Amino acid sequence: MRKPRRSMLFIPGSNAAMLSTAFVYRPDSIMFDLEDAVSLRAKDSARLLVYHALQLGVYREMETVVRINPLDTPFGIKDLEAAVRGGADIVRLPKTDSAEDVLRLEREVDRIEQECGRKPGSTRLMAAIESASGVVNALSIATASPRMDSIALAGFDYVVDMQTQRGDGTELFYARCAVLHAARAAKIDAFDVVFSDVNDDEGFLKEVALIKRLGFNGKSLINPRQIELLHQAYAPTEEEVRKAERIVEAAEEAERAGLGVVSLNGKMVDAPVVLSARRILYLARPTYSPA
Repeated sequence: MRKPRRSMLFIPGSNAAMLSTAFVYRPDSIMFDLEDAVSLRAKDSARLLVYHALQLGVYREMETVVRINPLDTPFGIKDLEAAVRGGADIVRLPKTDSAEDVLRLEREVDRIEQECGRKPGSTRLMAAIESASGVVNALSIATASPRMDSIALAGFDYVVDMQTQRGDGTELFYARCAVLHAARAAKIDAFDVVFSDVNDDEGFLKEVALIKRLGFNGKSLINPRQIELLHQAYAPTEEEVRKAERIVEAAEEAERAGLGVVSLNGKMVDAPVVLSARRILYLARPTYSPA
């Protein structure tokens, strides 16, 4: 069972101070941004900074993501070279509209891994869905490559494309459901949009409660102060933990007894329920080791 991926913190690739200290915030994933957060004149220096940050031991212990510029810009391939050669776990492709966008990225990653001697297939891919076309094509995008690790909904460009604006969440409901269903069908993770008002904790937590109910694995973040709020919101309740403990204990007892059926309080417990219980315990206790 993979580690929880509730929080993915954006770090501007041009901010040397943040690149050298962001690990202290302990998000589940840290994303070095070479795209929107970096001005045109700082693209080359930011790329170099991110490449060297990826070499730091503290980031080797965390899941690292690099958001590159689109491949059809003068910066995209250079960003990709730095990310893959630097050892990033995941490359995030912005403005993904079709499966072909993913396939082109896959071909370039294959080439770079081969050239630099990195283990083939070790660089995973994340597609950012930012348009109506991307939402409509979400399933083909999510299943385009075995390297696909996750898809993320990016709200700002999407609502502009839809000729609306951010509001109470109604404007994103279809996109969220489409992206999430595509991720689940492809058996990969799904990340929700950034909540940009870092001073509105109440609004942030309301949105987190919604995406948690929908089933998103986590959320993209732009401010470290949102990390703890998000993790607490995703933490199971005491009642959920106690119920999960009983289910897992029953499953382990059935396994020791060589039984093919798990029973709790006279009721059969299906395998997906046991898996869900293990996930709950893992969220509640970082040191928990699922069987």
